[in-house]
Amino acid sequence: MLLEKEIGTLLKVNGYKLALAESCTGGLIGHRITNIPGSSEYYLGSITAYAYEAKERLLGVQHNTLTQHGAVSEETALEMARGVRQALAADIGMSVTGIAGPGGGLPLKPVGTVWVGLSTPSGERAVRLLFEGSRLQVKKQAAEQALLLLAKYIKTGFP
Repeated sequence: MLLEKEIGTLLKVNGYKLALAESCTGGLIGHRITNIPGSSEYYLGSITAYAYEAKERLLGVQHNTLTQHGAVSEETALEMARGVRQALAADIGMSVTGIAGPGGGLPLKPVGTVWVGLSTPSGERAVRLLFEGSRLQVKKQAAEQALLLLAKYIKTGFP
């Protein structure tokens, strides 16, 4: 079964509504979710916030968070997930922010660094991931791993 179809089933069974905040994936996760017929039953929508200004204005990410920790950080991923959850009145807010490359990497945040954030009724969590490959490969891997984390959360909750 396709991962996005499985997630749709899990969301419906649990009565959850999902909202996404995407940066480095540029809407790829929302695209995958909406490829499934009937996804409007559980998917409220997404905010693709690439620039700092969009993260602040649309998702409520604090300016100080961005200047102190950067867009690619645990703190920003959590604020993005929380912000989209609140903005769209969802049960689950998921965010993805990262450096897809080929440029933009730093010693502590190399190209391929991605943070996935989840904001849910039972708490919040962010996970750091690191991928290799071209820009498109990083985006695809980030989307896939974010969906896997979402499915795991719905099935088992946070450890």
